[in-house]
Amino acid sequence: MDVSVVIQKFTRLPDALKAEAEDFIDFLFAKANKDQTNKRQTKGYGLWKDKIEMSPDFDAPLEDFKEYMR
Repeated sequence: MDVSVVIQKFTRLPDALKAEAEDFIDFLFAKANKDQTNKRQTKGYGLWKDKIEMSPDFDAPLEDFKEYMR
């Protein structure tokens, strides 16, 4: 892509559309940064650390199964 062509097109836009184009460019930068952040955190040990919590009695037998646990 030739940057000079993009700059020429941008300079011919009305001011209102220039502001909209700038907002869209900011959106694209934010999207690119978000994609990079998500790529780094998609898998691996410790990904869910401090995000989920298990109850202290997680391994305790359930009341519904007491008759089977004799």
